[in-house]
Amino acid sequence: MSTVLEIADLKRLAQRRVPKMFFDYADSGAWTESTYRANESDFAKIKLRQRVLVDMTDRSLASTMIGQNVAMPVALSPTGLAGMQHADGEILAAQAAAEFGVPFTLSTMSICSIEDLAEATQKPFWFQLYVMKDRDFVRNLIERAKAAGCSALVLTLDLQILGQRHKDLRNGLSAPPKFTPKHIWQMMTRPQWCLGMMGTQRRTFRNIAGHAKGVSDLSSLSSWTAEQFDPKLNWDDVEWIKNLWGGPLILKGILDEEDALMAAKTGADAIIVSNHGGRQLDGAPSSISMLPRIVDSVGDKVEIHLDGGIRSGQDVLKAVALGAKGTYIGRPFLYGLGAMGKAGVTKALEIIAREADVTMALCGKRRITDVDSSILHKD
Repeated sequence: MSTVLEIADLKRLAQRRVPKMFFDYADSGAWTESTYRANESDFAKIKLRQRVLVDMTDRSLASTMIGQNVAMPVALSPTGLAGMQHADGEILAAQAAAEFGVPFTLSTMSICSIEDLAEATQKPFWFQLYVMKDRDFVRNLIERAKAAGCSALVLTLDLQILGQRHKDLRNGLSAPPKFTPKHIWQMMTRPQWCLGMMGTQRRTFRNIAGHAKGVSDLSSLSSWTAEQFDPKLNWDDVEWIKNLWGGPLILKGILDEEDALMAAKTGADAIIVSNHGGRQLDGAPSSISMLPRIVDSVGDKVEIHLDGGIRSGQDVLKAVALGAKGTYIGRPFLYGLGAMGKAGVTKALEIIAREADVTMALCGKRRITDVDSSILHKD
């Protein structure tokens, strides 16, 4: 692991160790992937202001997100199929996040279930909710998250219909996966991955199978998921979910000032500026480019977080400087997971923390809670 110095190193390792269809699932955007690329490249356009001869001792990245203490203002994003990057992937990532001191968010479309994580972890995790047409199932999901002690609910707003991802179609990836000879060959060329999968029973969407009406096996699960995302989801549903949940609520998928103001009116604890990692509306602006406009429009009405394009600790610092109280990493932790399992997730967090710490010092700040736009270079 001594040669793993940046997130890109973990990405290369994961690409060698994870079957192509699953690596591509994590590493893809919608259509031309222009928004996916912009999420990353727009961070590079933001320049930092170097300062010298300031006291750089006793630095701290410690902060809070929705009132919860965090070792740094970074949470692990909800990501579907994380348990296909590595056996028991969600459990391993949640354990690594808890030990590091940052939140882990379990996706509705996870391989490991809410109950699996509750049994395998010692600290509360967050749960991300997709709203399905079957409202009884949604109600049950929320109740299960409450029973598991989840400390926040993250409601995703931007997946009423699925964006088209060409890589998934070309790879023949379905939900859940149906293994063709091509897929089996991909897996056979990844023997370490195969051994891990042979050692676990968690290979399907365990939050759904056995819980949704009429879903008992892979064939029924496939047809259920294909028709369950609800295009009628609207702002009235947020109030219904908020009342059912009764705890800290985060709204994910805000990319417009008007929507941000609407979200703030719901009484949510935080909003996440996000375009779903460039996986939904290709051609939408990057998350980081919209962050300042949303901060300006919403002010202190609601806590603002950012998701999308973060690949380094410098990116975290730039987002905080532009007004984000918290940030999220999806692909970076998935690369780590695919590359080295739990140790890889820890490595990804260590890389980001180290980069943020050093950059903060060189910008003349000792505490991330003091970071603001003064660390950014203005032309």
